[in-house]
Amino acid sequence: MTAFLVRRLLFALVLVAFAASTALLLTRIAPGDVTSQLGPGATQAEITATRARFALDRGPLAQWVEWAGRALRFDLGESFLYNRPVAPLVRAAALNTAVLAFAAVVAATVLGLGFGILSGSRNDTVAAFVRGVSFVSISIPPLLASLLLAFIAARTGWLPVGGMSSVNASEMSWPLWLSDLAWHLPLPVLALALPLSATFERLQSQSLAEALHQPFVLAAMARGVSRRDLILHHAWRVSLRAICGVYGVAIGALLSGSFVVEYVTAWPGLGRLMYEALRARDIYLVAGCAAMGSFFLAIGTLTGDLLLAAVDPRVREAETA
Repeated sequence: MTAFLVRRLLFALVLVAFAASTALLLTRIAPGDVTSQLGPGATQAEITATRARFALDRGPLAQWVEWAGRALRFDLGESFLYNRPVAPLVRAAALNTAVLAFAAVVAATVLGLGFGILSGSRNDTVAAFVRGVSFVSISIPPLLASLLLAFIAARTGWLPVGGMSSVNASEMSWPLWLSDLAWHLPLPVLALALPLSATFERLQSQSLAEALHQPFVLAAMARGVSRRDLILHHAWRVSLRAICGVYGVAIGALLSGSFVVEYVTAWPGLGRLMYEALRARDIYLVAGCAAMGSFFLAIGTLTGDLLLAAVDPRVREAETA
């Protein structure tokens, strides 16, 4: 497993470096640059100074080499939009996105696996209803789901329409701040978790239904094992392979969906920061956001691989062979 972890970590490093470098180079070679944000009243001296400050007066390759050398020392450059170093900006936004993504993954996993076990072990009206709800949920993109939930929140007043905290959050004690955060979480979490939980439900349901017909499950049934134990202690663990196999991809899809949800719900995360950086052509901020986004994707993939190795002995044997 040590070699397995080393290979996955090396892959994560390559993915982060490739994503950040590609984002920087594509932003650089696209028409226009950050000097367009200076406004029509900018003098030629200001434009020249800005281009020199962000190495835009050099070739794309030379700029990348300079940026990569600083990035190895965890110096991601300076943001034009915020006039601050990129690294702390990205860290703060990534932490907010991590809170949202973690809550959404937990909610999607609990709902998806729970309802998947229900629909996969039964064949009645309740199971048919769960499948129907999953079909609708998986068909609704996060953008539409967040807009619909925001509309419901605005009309009912049950939840805040947007934001991560209330206006007076800075004056609150830690317990009050945490409760305020929990009050703002459900809307964006549901927008992200609904399609993902529906995907998990479909996979869990189909995989559990197949596992219940495996010979070892039928043998346990013949020995008089109760149906509850058959499902929870025999078939369920085997059925988890389907979920674990796509867990990393699902987290990657969750990350891409969170960009849209964060913008609609005014959540101060990596998605909103990336959008603002792209609009301003803030080249180093774009690269920093891309690096952190690919890091999340790599962590998600690694998590999925580890879960798959934990539930499937054949994966562990293949890695140690």
